[in-house]
Amino acid sequence: MRRRSPLRARLIALAVLLSLTIAAPGVARAAAPTGTAADGPGALSHFDLARKDCVGTARNRTSKVWFTVADGVLSDVYYPTNDTTENETLQYVVTDGATFTDLQTRDMTYTVRALDDRALTCRVTATAKSGRYRIVTDYLTDPGRPTVLLRSRFDALRGATGDYHLYVRFDPTLNGNGGGGDGNGGADSGDVATAGGHTLLVGSDPVTQTNAANRDYAEPVFSALDASRPFAEVSNGFAGQASDGLKQLDAAHALTATFAKADHGNLVQTAEVDLGAGGAFDLALGFGRDATAAVAAARGTLGADPGALDAAYRRGWHRYDAGLVAQRRPGGGVSRADWDASCPSTTSARTTSRPPRTRRSPARSRPRSPRRGGRRSPRATPRTPTSAPTARCSRATCTRHGPRCSSPATAPRRVT
Repeated sequence: MRRRSPLRARLIALAVLLSLTIAAPGVARAAAPTGTAADGPGALSHFDLARKDCVGTARNRTSKVWFTVADGVLSDVYYPTNDTTENETLQYVVTDGATFTDLQTRDMTYTVRALDDRALTCRVTATAKSGRYRIVTDYLTDPGRPTVLLRSRFDALRGATGDYHLYVRFDPTLNGNGGGGDGNGGADSGDVATAGGHTLLVGSDPVTQTNAANRDYAEPVFSALDASRPFAEVSNGFAGQASDGLKQLDAAHALTATFAKADHGNLVQTAEVDLGAGGAFDLALGFGRDATAAVAAARGTLGADPGALDAAYRRGWHRYDAGLVAQRRPGGGVSRADWDASCPSTTSARTTSRPPRTRRSPARSRPRSPRRGGRRSPRATPRTPTSAPTARCSRATCTRHGPRCSSPATAPRRVT
């Protein structure tokens, strides 16, 4: 029997490994987009919901970015100051490529919860109204960079992960406004950049002039959107127009026309996410004073150790939380259960008074005494009914004898 040489065996093993790698599930990358979207400026942009589900930022002075979540999706993102919004919405779009297209705020329900009660953490679980799939996303910021990080997992509840395509749609309002409409005020522009084998979506609004009073600290703003695995497709377009990725996905369940640029309008950027085999992926939205800085922020965050980044984010808030002083619970308007919870060994502090008196019925009441010297007899004057109200305190002290009202906000009146 002829023996196989060690070198030949290694070559065969390498060939098998390469074949498995090539056959691994994933999204085939489309050709890089070309051309410029010409149907701008798009629909008029507007600010997102004021009611927020979450808000978060790193507890330091290094990462000057703040995120919010509203209606279950990434809402206003503030950079480099917390009065300059850079985002209207960033949300997911899911399709099977043939029969349906779901937009996160339109076709999914969601729940929100905090992962750590001592840090500004946020987890959103979005579920398709059809029951086909679920998307779980954790939001945080990079403590070392101006980047918002979304850690997501797509779970197929019907069929397999490979039966679905997931896109991300970013509708920015860079430098506080997003353009579009007849006035097209504060228009944004979109482009693409390559780094580390990834194609990133880059947005920009370098205009710093404003008619707002006392606001002379604006600076150029650039954004960069990237994923943990390279995007399969990317495109720039204008909101509500044919170049808008959502319009194409709603109509054809696929991106039918992609563009490398969209200049001066209400920019929207769309990218297909590679779900891989398990459906887990990260998105990084980085910011900077120029495109190079924004790309570096997004790429740097995705290249960092995920566990260390998450631990650093929480640790900053844990240190802040440890320095807080426990607040004493006031007495006014607080239930007795709350009082007893703060001083469980005693009952609530209450002001007592004599039992209430009621007027006798007319049939059984004594006849009034005659007037004497123009004055009514004291016995003829009925006592005003009294009650035993609970004292409300604006400041209270918890002693070993129980809560004591040291500053009554409403003192009960005693009638004599």
